Amino acid sequence: MLTRFMGPRYRELAKNWIPTVGMWSAVGAVGLVWMTDWRLILDWVPYINGKFKKDD
Repeated sequence: MLTRFMGPRYRELAKNWIPTVGMWSAVGAVGLVWMTDWRLILDWVPYINGKFKKDD
């Protein structure tokens, strides 16, 4: 449906911006983890979750 509204010029522009948008998304995700409580987010990662067991 979206290709109906986008001409070949805009499709080519969108294809060229995919790596840039992907990189900024990754930077934003790392920034979000850095700004928030990193344990809250990294507890959902299976490998890292086992490294930081709580001593209760």
